[in-house]
Amino acid sequence: MDERRNFVRLLGGGVVMAAGAAALATWWLNSEVPPAALEIWNGPGDEPDLRRRAIAYAVTAPTAYNRQPWLVDLREPDAIVVYCDRERVQPESDPFGRQVVIGHGAFIELLVMALAHHGVQASVQLWPQGELTGEPVRWPHIPVARLRLAGGGVPDPLFAQVLRRRTPKQRFDLMRPVSADVLQGLSSMVPAGGIVNSAGTVDTARVLALRKLCAEAARVELTTPGTAMENLRLLRVGPQEILAHRDGLSLNDPALRVAVALGRFDRSGPAPEDSLAFRRTLQLYEDQANTAMGFIWLSTRGNSRTEQIAAGRTYVRQQLRATDLGLGMHPMSQPLEEFAEMAPHHAAAHHMLLGVAPPRDRHSTTLQMMCRVGYPMAPVPPAPRRPLGDFMAA
Repeated sequence: MDERRNFVRLLGGGVVMAAGAAALATWWLNSEVPPAALEIWNGPGDEPDLRRRAIAYAVTAPTAYNRQPWLVDLREPDAIVVYCDRERVQPESDPFGRQVVIGHGAFIELLVMALAHHGVQASVQLWPQGELTGEPVRWPHIPVARLRLAGGGVPDPLFAQVLRRRTPKQRFDLMRPVSADVLQGLSSMVPAGGIVNSAGTVDTARVLALRKLCAEAARVELTTPGTAMENLRLLRVGPQEILAHRDGLSLNDPALRVAVALGRFDRSGPAPEDSLAFRRTLQLYEDQANTAMGFIWLSTRGNSRTEQIAAGRTYVRQQLRATDLGLGMHPMSQPLEEFAEMAPHHAAAHHMLLGVAPPRDRHSTTLQMMCRVGYPMAPVPPAPRRPLGDFMAA
């Protein structure tokens, strides 16, 4: 109904011209996300290769900006070697590759769980040729992990949630509070004595302060030219673009689809702050921040690549547990981004949540993840995923 109202409003506002009638007819008739873009969420089907079956589950892992930056090499018998696809890093918003490495941790955790589900135990060797260092654009092509496979895998109860897991981008229900007990249940997903720490809050005063921080950080990301253009290049507007790319930031907003159909959506530069496109995008981020009913975060004593991997493995387990509880868990990544313009908010996040200064090196205590939690007001759709073959290293 909302989509139809928007369409009528656009008509009444004179945006639609007769010359665009054919394009708009196509837009109206093909408004759903094509099933092919979501087919991975149906499971591996009749895929006979056990390793490929496990990978089909693993590629549903969450990752920053839905970049899906994983490559796997199956040429070694009884092993899976995981690499980073360096073409899928985000040098503006993630200049040191922390977020992309966290995404590899989530991928590895789901891969281990999927193998165990099929009776295979995977021993994970991280960084067999040494840790990646420096900026992602300069990373060598070396393995992130090598998984050795053997019999005796023990199924994990959380595996039942893998294909049900979603990352909610919409508003949370302000009338449904999240209890401290539920938050504690998510924190219990952290292995005892591990290198990752988890904490959270549903305290009203702290939640309000963190909502404000997230909303302000989102504005910084949208008004910084480099990160704004990076986001713009990742926008997939409408069914055709979503199907063609199956990654990035999928938007099926009717107003944007009309603008694209008429050639009126300018992607040559960031939207001006007084433009409708900017206001709509900022409103989306503010709605996310301002409907957070609580926050949960992960930190590590240092900021090594191994600790980043551990944070990713813990995060996806928390999200699976949240799925089991019917709870939404959505990363608010902007305050933790490490580009220069975000520095005040990055420092504020570390001070507010950990009481420490922002990290200066790989030995500093670091906030790895900060997520809003709440109950979605409608079913959360799955995010598009690329075909399985796209993840296979040549």
